[in-house]
Amino acid sequence: MTKYIIRRLLLVPVLLIGTTILTFAILQFLTPTERSALYMADVPRNENAWNSAIRKYCLDCPITEQYWRWLVGVRDPVSGEYETGLLRGHLGYSRSGHQYVSEMIARRFPATLELALWSILPIVGGGIWLGVKSAVNHNNLIDQVVRVISIIGWSFPTFVFGLLVLMYFYANLEWFPPGRLSLWANQIVGDPELFVKYTKLVTVDSLLNLRFDIFWDAIRHLILPIVTLSYLSWALLLRVTRSSMLETLHQDYVTTARAKGLREKDVINRHARPNALLPVLTLAGFTVVGLLNGVVITETIFNYPGIGKAAAAAALSFDVITVLGLALFSGFILVFANLVVDIAYVFVDPRVILD
Repeated sequence: MTKYIIRRLLLVPVLLIGTTILTFAILQFLTPTERSALYMADVPRNENAWNSAIRKYCLDCPITEQYWRWLVGVRDPVSGEYETGLLRGHLGYSRSGHQYVSEMIARRFPATLELALWSILPIVGGGIWLGVKSAVNHNNLIDQVVRVISIIGWSFPTFVFGLLVLMYFYANLEWFPPGRLSLWANQIVGDPELFVKYTKLVTVDSLLNLRFDIFWDAIRHLILPIVTLSYLSWALLLRVTRSSMLETLHQDYVTTARAKGLREKDVINRHARPNALLPVLTLAGFTVVGLLNGVVITETIFNYPGIGKAAAAAALSFDVITVLGLALFSGFILVFANLVVDIAYVFVDPRVILD
C-alpha cells in the first residue's frame, strides 16, 4: 500500500507541470500586447507603456524563456525581488472582478467550498443509497419509482430546474432566498467587531461566534442550491450505482455467501456493496471536483458569490486572463482530487495495488 501511495504522490508534480504547460500553451493564442494585461492592473493609454511591459516580462522572447518567467516571475532590477510568477500565486489581473485573480479566488472560494461541503453528503450519500435500494429491489415498485426519478432528473436542464425551485420556494412561498446571506446578516458578518471570521465559512464561523440566527440565515440560502445540485447529480450517481450493484449481485461470491446462509442484509452490506462502489467512487470524486470548481449555472441562478459565478462573469466580459486563471486553479483541484480518489481505491478494494 505504501509503495502504491508513493507512486501516486510522485505523479502529482508531473501532472501539475503538465497543467501549467497546457494553460501556458493556450495563452500563446493571445498577442504579446494582450498577454501583457496579465501583469497590469491599469490599462495603459499609450503604446509605449504596452511595449515597456512586453520588454519587461519578455513576452516576445523564445517560448521556453516566456514559460520560465511566467512560472517563476521576473526579478526587479532595483529591489532584487521577484515580481509576478505563478509559483508566487500570481494568476493575472481580473478586469471583470477589478482585482487580482488570486485575490478573487481567496475571496470567493470559501463560499464555493461551503456549498460543496454541505452538498457532498446529500449528493453522494443519497445517490449511492438510492442506487443500492433500486438494485436490491430489482424490477419492484421501488426500483421503478427510482428509475423514473433518475430519468426525469437526467432530462432536466440545470437552469430549468433551478429556476422552477427558485420561483416556487422563493417567489411564491418566500421560504428560501437566493444569495449567500440576507442584508442584515451580511452587515454583521462584514463587521470585524461583531463577527470574527475564523474559517471564512459562514455556517462554521456563525457557530463559533454563537450567532445561531446567522447560521440559520446561511442555511436558508444554501437549501435551494443544494436541492438543485443533489437532484440533478442523483440522476447519474444512482444509475451508475444501480448498474454496478446489479452486476455485483450476480457474481459467484455473492451466490456463495447466500448459500452459506448469511443474512441478505450482510450479503448486501459486507460483500456486494463494497465491490460495487469502485466505479461509483470515481464518479463521486469528479462530482465533488465539479462542486469545488464552482457550479457555474447553479451559482449564477441563485446569485451565489462563488467561483462559478465569477467564471461566468469573466466569460461574459471576454476576460480571458481571469478565465484561464480559474481554469488553471480548477486543473490543480482536479489533480489533487484524482490523488484522493486513487488512494481511496486502496481502502475500498485492496486488489488495485496488484494492478
